Amino acid sequence: MDEKTTMGKITFINHDKDYATIEYEHNGKKKTISGNISEKEQLKLKQEKIIRKIHQFHVGDEVSFIITLSARGDKMIADCLQFHFNNALDNLINKSYVENRFVGYLKKVDEDYFVKETGSYIFFPLILSPWEKRPGENNLNEPVFFKLENTDKPDKVTAALFRSEYIPEYMYAMQCFKKKTVMDAVVNKVTPHGIFVNVVDKKIQAKIAEDKKKETNTSLPTVQIGDVIKVIITYLGTSKIIVQVA
Repeated sequence: MDEKTTMGKITFINHDKDYATIEYEHNGKKKTISGNISEKEQLKLKQEKIIRKIHQFHVGDEVSFIITLSARGDKMIADCLQFHFNNALDNLINKSYVENRFVGYLKKVDEDYFVKETGSYIFFPLILSPWEKRPGENNLNEPVFFKLENTDKPDKVTAALFRSEYIPEYMYAMQCFKKKTVMDAVVNKVTPHGIFVNVVDKKIQAKIAEDKKKETNTSLPTVQIGDVIKVIITYLGTSKIIVQVA
């Protein structure tokens, strides 16, 4: 077959092996072919200036590719895979601006979690807070409610559980943050750029950095590992904590 550009749609993705199944039409007949969608392959195509940026492939992606013989010479494969558009993904993003609540099935690939949206079968990487309870094996392949994040960057859209469960230490830290409670933090590391402390046991940790914006030259206290410092939490989100010396 001539090495000419062919258009097709991704109908299946094997996240374990980093390949996609693409459906395309040739001489009026529907055919399927597999293509490599690994990050390594994307980096190679970017270096060769075949693509402008690395893309996270989804089911429903309209792509162009070249049909060529595999390195082992035993089958035809899709090479030089390039993303063009995905109407299903665009529809989900547009819906999220009105009601950001979707249903999907929880999946796990190696140590990473994904959510497969029920209508489009699109896989979204599930981003968990460092203080969020990890889903158990009994939760896999079960329906969950989720929301989309990073929707301003369609090729980097991620999912977050609609209702997250956090470890008890995080819930305690949240109470202290709301009440502006002064806490005893234990120093676990000291560097020229800051002091690292255990705020709640060893589960909630933070860095005390010198505030360079202050007009007064207030330096960090001289401490050693194991010392206790009085601190107050000034910010606590789902993935970031900021503390300062009380």
